[in-house]
Parts: sequence; structure tokens; C-alpha cells
Amino acid sequence: MAKHRKDYEGTIRKKSPNCWEVRISGAIDFATGKPVRIIRYAPTEKEAIQLLHQLQHAMENNNYHASQITLGEWLDLWLETYMKTTLKRSTYNSYASYAKNHFKPALGSIRLEDLTTRTLQQFYNYKIETEHLAPKTIRNLNLYLHKALSQAQREGLISFNPAGGVNIPHTARPKIVVLTRDQQYLLIRASYQHRYGVFIRLDLMTGLRLGELLGLRWVDIDFRASILHVNQTLNRLQIPNLPDNYDGPRTEIVIQAPKSENSARAVPLLPQAIQDLMRWRKVQEADKQNAGDLYHDSGFIVTNPLGGFIEPRTFKDYYNQILKLACLPHVTFHALRHTFATRAVEQGMDEKTLSTILGHASTSFTMDTYTHVLDDHKQEEMKLMEGLFDPTQFTNQVSSYPVLVTATPAGYLFSPPDFPEIHLTASTVEDGIHQVTARLHEELATNFFPPNASQLTEIELAPGQFVVQCVL
Repeated sequence: MAKHRKDYEGTIRKKSPNCWEVRISGAIDFATGKPVRIIRYAPTEKEAIQLLHQLQHAMENNNYHASQITLGEWLDLWLETYMKTTLKRSTYNSYASYAKNHFKPALGSIRLEDLTTRTLQQFYNYKIETEHLAPKTIRNLNLYLHKALSQAQREGLISFNPAGGVNIPHTARPKIVVLTRDQQYLLIRASYQHRYGVFIRLDLMTGLRLGELLGLRWVDIDFRASILHVNQTLNRLQIPNLPDNYDGPRTEIVIQAPKSENSARAVPLLPQAIQDLMRWRKVQEADKQNAGDLYHDSGFIVTNPLGGFIEPRTFKDYYNQILKLACLPHVTFHALRHTFATRAVEQGMDEKTLSTILGHASTSFTMDTYTHVLDDHKQEEMKLMEGLFDPTQFTNQVSSYPVLVTATPAGYLFSPPDFPEIHLTASTVEDGIHQVTARLHEELATNFFPPNASQLTEIELAPGQFVVQCVL
């Protein structure tokens, strides 16, 4: 009778003078239901024995039978087996970074059953005192480790969770940057001078996160009900599990589900937002005509002139340009979300409604427990914000434009420096001013991004020229 070999026992067989075969089986191939057989080769018997021991150790750890499993091995195994299919890409990357950069270098070789609360406390103390990690980072590290060790405890690999007894320093609440009402006014006014200013206004009216804004598609807008649906996000994330010597791109654009279950939500839109979006759709139609065959209709709302999506780093550059137009100091794009929430509270919106619109599961300043708020109620509450976004406050803010007048034998030539396409000739100055003023009114009525008026000191005059101001 053939001897039954135990799982992971393995065999070593000499194949040739310089080749030894190592075989081991025991893990399950879930496609066939049969044991997985691993075959490796070594040049000497000694190296074959070492290879067999390594394979045995790996097979045992992968099947959770070894009491000798180390913290580093468990963190890798836990992330791959339990977390890979349940975490968002960004969270998975954070977990992998915690293990690689913090726990494995210092504690990775410690056996799970030998890891103590005191060791973890000393480890965190070192991270704070020597590496100067922030208390919030320490708290995140321990939350991650506690979650991983809880699974090890459920599987009987450890009798208690040592991460549960450490003393984590108090985490100070981060300072929230909010635009003042005057700054908000200046930003909205400047937004009309930039191609992508419409999305600055949209964010101030909805409080969307940047990834949510860039992930918007036209199918997510219900124009009939004036509702914006947050169904996906667009972010640039690190590519996971790259080798250290990899010299290619380390990040990629990832389109995925929103941050949390509550982040997938319906946000009521003010009439001004609907009007802005309809005008933006006309801009996209013009882009399509101008680009011809180069245009790609991606379905996204925030697009470049060729129809493709805009990645976060590029859009932040546009946002910074608008801040500069508004003569405002730099504040992060996320400050627009905080500004929306602050204005909503100031206008009297109740906290539960605001929490739902923002997509929060729980926030200290909006609610203690999450409750569902009906869309009709949200619509009524959003009307409290309507007066803040009257487009007449921000459009056509320039009261006058300079016009260069040149005397010619045929009469007077009128040329506004800020509108190079306008050139009018009149027999008298009075008639010319009347004509050019009418043309400027027409341009401002159809120009989505009216130019700033030139300063009189910037205009150089030639002989026979003078400047008049056309008041609009």
C-alpha cells in the first residue's frame, strides 16, 4: 500500500547531477477541487532542502495553519485574501502603504503570538517622538492594524488583539478653511472670465468633492427634476503592488464608486446651476464642431476641448487660475465644499438635510445619527441658497470699455482694444460712439466669458488718435 503523504510534507528527487526536483502539494485549486502541486528545482541537495522548507512555510501560512506566522506575513495575507475585493482602490493603497512603510520594516518579523500591546505602544511612541508622525496618522495606523489582528483573533491565531490596549494621542480636529462672503463673491465674479468657471460655481452650489465633480456625466443630471446624482468618482491613484525597481508610471486615472455608501446621493440643483449646465453643453457642442474627427464624446460633463475627461491635477491648475483672476490667496479646492456647508448653515438649512446633501454618514456639526431626508424636503431647503447665486450680480460687471478713435480721410475709425473683431467707421464722433456702444452691448449679451477692460494708461496713441470711454 502506498504511503499517504501529509499535506506540505513534500519530496526531493535527484533529476541529474546538477538538478534536484522539489515537489509539494496541499493547497486547494478551487477550479478543480484538487490539491495544488508546486514543482521547483535547485542545483544541489542542500539548496533543495532549503527550498522545500521555504515552500512548506509558505504553503502553511497561506492556509493559516502555522503558529509561527509573523506579523508581516499576516498583513500581506490578510490584505490579499480578505480586503482586496472589498476595499476601494484608494483604501487598498493606503493599507498596503501602512504595511510596507511602517509595520513590516520594524515589526514584520515578530510572530503574531509574540506581539504585545507594550511593543505596539513603544512603536507608536517612536513614530511620534522620532519620526514626528501626526496623531491622526498614528490613529489611522492603529485602526488598520486592529482590523487586521481582529481577523487573526477570529481564526484562532492569537488569543487577544494587542492593538486594542494602546494609548493613542488625541487627534486635534483639522482646521477648516472657508471663504468669506466677500471672497466667495469675488471668486464667483472671476469664474465668469474662465472656461471652467462654471464648475467653480457648481461646486459652491452643491459641495461636491473634486473626484465627484470630475466624474459627473450627463446621464447623472435629471434636468426635469433638477437633480444631480453622484454615482462615480474620477481620481488619480497609485498603481498597487509595483516592484521597487519599476521605472514606469506609478499612478493612473481610476473611475470608481463614490467614497462611501452615503456618498452615492442625489443633490438638488438651483435654477442657476441648471442654466449654467445648459450653457456649458452648448460650449461642448461648439468644441465638437471645432475639433471635428478629433472629438471624442466621453459622456463626461467636465471635458477638455476634445471631449475627454480632465484629471484632478489639471483641473486644480484651472482652479488656481481662477483664484488668481479673483486676486484671492490660495485655498484648496476642498475649501469650496466647506464654504458650501458653511453658507448652508448660515442661511438656515437644517443639519440633517445638509449632511445628506454632502453625503456624510456622520458629522459632529450636522447630525448625531444619520436619517433619510426626502428629496422634496431637500429641494425646499436648497432654495435657501438661491439668492447667493443670482447671475446678474456677476455678469457684465464692467461698466465701460475704452475705444480707440483714429481720424481718417473717410471719417473716424472706432476700434475697442478688448474686442479686436470690432472695427467701425463713422462720419462723426457722436455717430461712431452710438454704433460702437450698440455693438459692445451685442457682444456682451452673447459672450460667455467677457474680457476685462483695458486700462487707459496701457493704450499707446499714434498721431491723429484719441480714446473715448463707452459706458454700457
